[in-house]
Amino acid sequence: MKAVILAAGEGKRLRPFTETIPKVMLPVANKPVLEYVIDAVKNNGINDIIIVVGYKKEVIMEHFKNYKGVKITYVVQDKQLGTGHALLHAKSHIKETFIVLSGDNIIDNKSISKLINEDSKYSILIKEHPNPSKYGAVFIEKEKLREIVEKPKEEVGKFISTGIYKLPKTIFGIIGELASQGIYDLSSTIQSIVDKGEKINTIIADLWRDIVYPWDLIHLNETMIQRTPSSLGGTIEKGVTIKNDVSIGRDTTIYSGCYIVGPVIIGEGCEIGPNVCIFPSTTIGNNSVVQPFSQVGNTVIMNDVHIGSGSVIKNSVIGRGCIIENNFSSIDGSSTIEIEGEFKKLEKIGAMIGEDCNIESNVIVKPGKIIGRRCNITSLKIIGDNIPSNTKVM
Repeated sequence: MKAVILAAGEGKRLRPFTETIPKVMLPVANKPVLEYVIDAVKNNGINDIIIVVGYKKEVIMEHFKNYKGVKITYVVQDKQLGTGHALLHAKSHIKETFIVLSGDNIIDNKSISKLINEDSKYSILIKEHPNPSKYGAVFIEKEKLREIVEKPKEEVGKFISTGIYKLPKTIFGIIGELASQGIYDLSSTIQSIVDKGEKINTIIADLWRDIVYPWDLIHLNETMIQRTPSSLGGTIEKGVTIKNDVSIGRDTTIYSGCYIVGPVIIGEGCEIGPNVCIFPSTTIGNNSVVQPFSQVGNTVIMNDVHIGSGSVIKNSVIGRGCIIENNFSSIDGSSTIEIEGEFKKLEKIGAMIGEDCNIESNVIVKPGKIIGRRCNITSLKIIGDNIPSNTKVM
């Protein structure tokens, strides 16, 4: 059996973090989301994978060029018209029943196992969700799919489609027929199959998580970090306190006086401390520095980040390559955030800072504020509004 992974999209609602990389390559617990999907497939004995790429495809292809244990074939979707349109690009590589997954959703091994071992022509993984109106809501009758409604206007039912299916190769004829009518989404294809009287089995996924907004990185990181075992590498000086599950990469130095409470992941080539406190659900990417007397908690820090001393960072996302000088504070609290015309009320949210920002000393960022990539913020500023990319705040 082969697997097709759809990974062509950008993820506009995740800007500024997707301005230079596709959504599927955003790091969660120091691994790209797409890597979790590939591993779940590989761990179920599927070693032949077709990945449909598009936006910033080079980033994906470079990361997985030496990935062991699977054969990856890339096909390019130049225009992102829809999931059905994306799947159609894999047609020439499929000769039998296959599974299709989204590259931007994390799925676990057990759920994929249940899907591929289901004795049926068509199967779909579904998941209970508190907000089905944001996804494809599914309606079930005797464990069979009765109807799938893409982003219903009303909150109806409790199950959603994960976008993960087991399908026969004949699906491509149906997708092509609908595409000729200007219908490009896979949900419409599935509904047309149901309308013709075909039975589609529904299987409830164990772990399935989506990333839609920047703060979803924090919540998903909090989930996945608990699945990472302890592994202490590098150099840990005397006087360091480590509690619970903590993973520290090679060539990393944890200086004396640091206090780390897991689950925490610290990447390779980092310098932490002295006297730094790192609290649960924090990941720090490779080649990053956190200078003395700083506190970090429930935060995603990507690769090549420098955090100055005396800083306090909670419930935040710090993009790759940021240089943040001393006494930086991301205040966490409640905030209403607008993304692509949608307003979201959040609690305990800090700052979201795009890559390659330079933030000078004694800067405060208020809850829920989004700072774009390549921004420069001079000392003694209080950031109370979102800052677009490539902005200088003086």
